[in-house]
Amino acid sequence: MTEHADATPEAGGPAGADAAGPTPVLAVVGRPNVGKSTLVNRIIGRREAVVQDIPGVTRDRISYDADWNGRAFTVVDTGGWDPDARGLAERIAAQAEIAVGLADAVLFVVDATVGITDADEAVVKILRRSGKPVVLAANKVDDQRTEAEAYGLWNLGLGEPWPVSALHGRGSGDMLDAVLAALPEPPPVAEGSEVGGPRRIALVGKPNVGKSSLLNKLAGEERSVVDNVAGTTVDPVDELVELAGRTWRFVDTAGIRKRVKEASGHEYYASLRTSAAIDRAEVCVLLLDAEQSISEQDVRILQTVRESGRALVIAFNKWDLVDEERRYYLEREIERDLVQVQWAPRINITARTGWHVDRLVPALDKAIEGWETRVGTGALNTFLGRLVAEHPHPVRGGKQPKILFGTQATTAPPTFILFTSGKLDDSYERYIERRLREEFGFAGTPIILQQRVREKRKRS
Repeated sequence: MTEHADATPEAGGPAGADAAGPTPVLAVVGRPNVGKSTLVNRIIGRREAVVQDIPGVTRDRISYDADWNGRAFTVVDTGGWDPDARGLAERIAAQAEIAVGLADAVLFVVDATVGITDADEAVVKILRRSGKPVVLAANKVDDQRTEAEAYGLWNLGLGEPWPVSALHGRGSGDMLDAVLAALPEPPPVAEGSEVGGPRRIALVGKPNVGKSSLLNKLAGEERSVVDNVAGTTVDPVDELVELAGRTWRFVDTAGIRKRVKEASGHEYYASLRTSAAIDRAEVCVLLLDAEQSISEQDVRILQTVRESGRALVIAFNKWDLVDEERRYYLEREIERDLVQVQWAPRINITARTGWHVDRLVPALDKAIEGWETRVGTGALNTFLGRLVAEHPHPVRGGKQPKILFGTQATTAPPTFILFTSGKLDDSYERYIERRLREEFGFAGTPIILQQRVREKRKRS
């Protein structure tokens, strides 16, 4: 057997996958703590799956784009599969079964150093019933001695076990060749097919605010593991959802619990992953618990979204629990804590029952429209001339900075460059932004103003 040491496939980008039509799906399953997430990181060629030496860290089924020998496929990382599980663990097992049902092939991971357990044999029965092609990975094979033990896994009756070290990459190339043989060929790309894919929406908010409940309601199935324990979702979960006749890509992110530097273990990676999900999104839906006061943590997440330059929709969840007194105090909190994002569309929903969830799409459309609004140079300078005439910049130290010219450099988010004769005050910048919104809309999006100061040349 030829060995591909340290095989690290290239990661296929999401846009590429969308452009090429549906890619085949590989579900990675196995009992808890056999190294599934480490193997997934090896397959996709980057550290994305949360890895920690505690069983059950991966709770939902998580999708990643992968590429091997020029063929793209989707890898679905599942929670540890214990057929005798109870409670939350039982629902993790149910998620793994759903993943197998949706997959084109299954990569079944077994710990070669432990050998066949009763749990492994129970999983084999479920895999046989599914009728899906199965590739057997004998993980943690770091040397020749363990490789000999791996061949004892022939007794599972799933064909040849592929010895692999997820940690070091040993044997992963041969295993991936077997995976490609088990996966169907992707369909040919249709002529003139649309490139770009669905709009990307990140669901963000502190733990236990209802992000997973909202995603499940939108998807119409038990998609994310929902438990009344803060921080049940550790990885972001991608879900393609049909809403109002269109497809949207939702990312349900891990609740941001602490500042990243204070978080530990998989919480640390979850915080990093949430920031990455925000960066990958076009619109962020910030969920706030309407029943509770807006916290410092909520404001911090809001700040992260603003700084990322993404469009924003604010959804007040659990509205069915809000009484008249709470509404009064909530209005005061909105005026105080959300003053910097008055431009963001706000909706009131109850994710658990689906009440007013249909208001999300109009709010998303409004935010995207604002985020992609472009103002022509002529219209912008006419507007700036009128603005300066009505309200000139105050004189500072005998000088009065003037706006000479303006242009919109980019959209998404709208970014303007102002050429000036001197530095504009921060308060005057805020005035310009407010007037821009009054004139051109820009609902749901931050506006970036950049100044280029042109100093007058002194005559010699």
